[in-house]
Amino acid sequence: MTTTLITGANKGLGFETARRLIAAGHTVYVGSRDAERGRVAARALGATPLLLDITDEASVAAAAETVAAAGGLDVLVNNAAIAGPFTTVGEVTAEIMQTLYDTNVFGVVRMMHAFLPLLEKSPAPVVVNVSSGLGSMVLATDPDAIESSVPALAYGSSKSAVNMLTVRYAQAYPAMRINSVDPGYTATDLNAHQGTQTVEQGAEIIVRMALLEPAGPTGTYAAASGPLPW
Repeated sequence: MTTTLITGANKGLGFETARRLIAAGHTVYVGSRDAERGRVAARALGATPLLLDITDEASVAAAAETVAAAGGLDVLVNNAAIAGPFTTVGEVTAEIMQTLYDTNVFGVVRMMHAFLPLLEKSPAPVVVNVSSGLGSMVLATDPDAIESSVPALAYGSSKSAVNMLTVRYAQAYPAMRINSVDPGYTATDLNAHQGTQTVEQGAEIIVRMALLEPAGPTGTYAAASGPLPW
């Protein structure tokens, strides 16, 4: 049995990813910083709720202890993220950047640091880091790419940082499959449901990479349509 933990899984892409992986036979922990919302989502899915605030070291450590005591972990999906205010570049402050990075970047590092010892014990460990096309330096500098017209300095740069984390963790842990994915512009709370894709469409690449076999790719960046340029 494959055991999977998804952060930010009580709604949106995380919830849909959990639903699909449960259907594929995974035992899933629904990570949620709100205990009641996590319980409600887990009950609806047939999953296990896990109180988890990725901005809090103690919360992450407690979650790791819970998962370890229950038998360990095979797949980690780092999905939880915030968008922050979409302002002009000149209006972005260090405080805005710190808030986004604390969740989107440092949250991933907290999760990796706490759960790597469990993943190393798995016969087929997988990590999926949910990134964004807005994190691509190539697309951000391509005038023909829509990503170049979105001035998401804080959010976009946080996802660029996630991509670098993916590369370095994949290099350091070659026995694991560690990849970044772009779910695309999906209608979720993150964008006030303005996205043009459904959560079913957005979750496709997350699920695909969560189901990787040991011989699968690692250290990559992809969307449902194929590889993305860094």
